[in-house]
Amino acid sequence: MVKATWAVACSIFAVLYIAMPLSDSAFAQASTEGSVTDNSIRIRRAALAPKDLASDQGYRLGPEDQLRISVWDNKELTVDLVVRPDGKISIPLIQDVVAEGLTAPQLAANIQGALSAFIVNPEVSVVVLQVNAPKFYMIGYVARPGTYPLRSDTSVLQALALAGGLTQFASPRSIKLIRAVGGKQEVRKINYYDIIDDGGEGNYLLKSGDTIVVP
Repeated sequence: MVKATWAVACSIFAVLYIAMPLSDSAFAQASTEGSVTDNSIRIRRAALAPKDLASDQGYRLGPEDQLRISVWDNKELTVDLVVRPDGKISIPLIQDVVAEGLTAPQLAANIQGALSAFIVNPEVSVVVLQVNAPKFYMIGYVARPGTYPLRSDTSVLQALALAGGLTQFASPRSIKLIRAVGGKQEVRKINYYDIIDDGGEGNYLLKSGDTIVVP
């Protein structure tokens, strides 16, 4: 009888001993799953953060820019056009459409709206094939060197602002404005501190083709 009782007790102890790690493992898994759930919540919240609309403004069209207007499933309305000096383009069915000052998606939306009177649910895309509008160039130690459209009166100081300002390696007193005049290059030296401290001396208005060099 004693041996039987001892055998039963040993069996119960063995079962409990085996079950305990399983319980601990399950608890650890539950904790890990809880952690994953928390992370996924944080990821979803980050994805829903407000979008910076300023970064989506894009290039704005101007005269002489070459465009491709595509209307899905309609080859007759898929054409390559050049923005006229008056800032407009001509498209079959809807005639003149203003393009100057708009981004490619904005122009596509306007064309799509106008074509809706003739076509059911038109799908329109606008691609800029070539930029020929007035522009100026920023090179050297600025945050965003590159080519910029010249849409209106723009000063040297405004151009530097568009390029994100000077970097820590720039030489503010040695900026140069290079301009083609009568087939020759004219170089004007600019001191950044004179512009901001002495009433704008050297803050020239830019012309198409001007290059600002920040050494």
